Order: sequence, then C-alpha cells, then structure tokens
Amino acid sequence: MSSASASAVDSAWRGTLPRRAAAHLFTLLFLAAWAAASLVAPSYLLPGPVEVAARLWGFATSARDLGHVLASLRHVGIAIAVSFVIGSLLALIPYYRPEFRFAIERRLGPFLNAFSGVGWTLLSVMWFGIGPGTVIFAISAVLIPFALVNMAAGLANLDRETLEMARSFTRRRLPVFLRIVVPSLYPFIFATLRIMFGVAWKVTLTAELFGGSSGLGYLINLARQEFDTATIMAAIVIIIAFVHGVDRLVFAPLQNILSRHYAT
Repeated sequence: MSSASASAVDSAWRGTLPRRAAAHLFTLLFLAAWAAASLVAPSYLLPGPVEVAARLWGFATSARDLGHVLASLRHVGIAIAVSFVIGSLLALIPYYRPEFRFAIERRLGPFLNAFSGVGWTLLSVMWFGIGPGTVIFAISAVLIPFALVNMAAGLANLDRETLEMARSFTRRRLPVFLRIVVPSLYPFIFATLRIMFGVAWKVTLTAELFGGSSGLGYLINLARQEFDTATIMAAIVIIIAFVHGVDRLVFAPLQNILSRHYAT
C-alpha cells in the first residue's frame, strides 16, 4: 500500500472513531436513563433493561416464543412475495397496454395508497376471520402500492434505445422482457423489496394484533392483557434488531453490488 493510500485509510479511520464513540456513548446514556427511570416507575409500566434482557433470553429458549417469531417471519415473507407479484403485474399492464394507464395509475394506485393498514385489517377480519390469511391479506394490501409505484418508475426509466435494438433482433415480447426488461429492472426490484421489508413489519404488528392467531403482534396482545410489559418490549427489540440487521448485513451489501454493476 502506498503512503498516500495509507494516509487516506488512516484519515478515514480517525474520522470514523468520533462518530462511533458518540454512538456508543448515546447508547450507554440511553440505557442508564432507562435503568434509572425503571427504578422509579412500576415494573408493569417500565421494566428495566435487565428484565427485558432476561425476557429476550426467554424468547431464545422457549419453543412457544420462537414459534411466534417464525409465524411473523412467515407472514412477512408470504405477504412481500404476493404483493410484489401483484404490484409488478399492475405496473406491467399499462406499460404494454397504455389504455389502462389512467385507470391503474390515477385511480387504483391512489386508492390503495390512501387506504390505511388498520382499515384493511378490520375488513380482512370481517371477511376471513381470525387467522394467518387475514394477516397476510392486510399486509399485502398495504404493500401493493409500493410495488406498483416503484416498478412503474423502473419501467418508465428503461433505456429506449436498448429496447429498440432488442426489438430489431426479434419482435417476440417474451425474450425481450426476460433478457432486457427484467435485468434492467434489477435496481428497482431491489429497492422495492427493501422498502417493502421495512414497511411490512410495521403493518404486521397491527394485523397480528387485531386479526392474528400467532406471531409477535398476537403475543404482544396477550402480554398487554396480562400487563407483561417486559414481553412487549422484548418483542419490539427483536423486531428492531432483526430489521436493522437484515438491512445492514443483507440489503446494504446487495445495494453496493448493484450500484457498482449498474453505475453509468
């Protein structure tokens, strides 16, 4: 490594240290304030960090609690897959059949985007009763507009010259779609899935709370009835840690790869 490169790395490292120290200091101060407040407030209102940590260990060692965690993961995974497929199809329809553009982009899209997750949950409970199908339906209904808007934006930004060149070799739509359109949409597909993953967990708790028979939201509802605040906070910590970890360890590296590959 040259001296210039070593100096640049050293400068970057020194610049990172204050930010890391500030972040760790903030975390320690937050935990200290939380512990101090828990000494004053009743445990059913604000359990301390040690109590919540013990409950987190209970999640890791309890088959019942792990089952609820896996149920939420299953709800989120299925809902993302379903909503992505439906939203992408809705975006493709006006791309190939422009006469439907106004109906989908100016009518259906705004309606789906404006309707709240609580509203979809209540309707799905009335339609399907209490169960996993209700939760998946409510999450999917909220996520479909995200897929529709992002995929429509990706289709609108396709390279027209590349498409024309592809059509000069073949007039068949399927090969052009699979070999040109889909690869060109990879950055938009990734961005859509990343957004949907974060939003899905926000909706999941509400859907499981009102219409679920399993999952972390259902477990939170049971804990609320028993004033088990430690379980509620432990479930929230699990969701935050999982979403943040997946974003940092999975989505961020994939985004860097796509950014380098598709950089212009």
